[in-house]
Amino acid sequence: MAMEAVEFRRLVETHQRMVFSLALRVTGEYGTAEEVAQDAFLELYRAVERLESEDHVRFWLRRVTVHRATDALRRRAVRPEAAAEEFLEEAHGPEVADSAGTGSGMNAAVVARLEELLQGLPEAMRVAVVLRYQEEMSPDEIAKLLGQPVATVKSHLQRGLQLLRRKAAVTMKEYVR
Repeated sequence: MAMEAVEFRRLVETHQRMVFSLALRVTGEYGTAEEVAQDAFLELYRAVERLESEDHVRFWLRRVTVHRATDALRRRAVRPEAAAEEFLEEAHGPEVADSAGTGSGMNAAVVARLEELLQGLPEAMRVAVVLRYQEEMSPDEIAKLLGQPVATVKSHLQRGLQLLRRKAAVTMKEYVR
């Protein structure tokens, strides 16, 4: 029996923010994230009868979204990940300098810079960090979702955070104590 349109709309409305946000953080590109989200929900429509619960739907959507986002990255032939040394040469944008004394501007600048740093992480590390800290998943849950050993996920998390810290220390000196 096909799913009612109203029920499917509820599923989309319930999960669209999570799916889009996850896709955006993995791909780093708004348009690509929209395409990934659409693909994920199209796949959900085809697979929804096999999903047993709301938790199963959420887990399934996370998995499909991450896989579709990484597929999109591979199709785009993403630029090589930047090494921490390359960030030494980057000039600070004028909005960062201008907003250093203002509360809301500084927060927006910090968030924007952190997003850039996150996008500079290698794909596996970025996916692990996003799932851990945005989706608040445990390393065990991430390992299950990605089909990887827990030790691999923990390694990606540890190395990803270390790389983010090094890059932030170099490029965000005005915000780091």
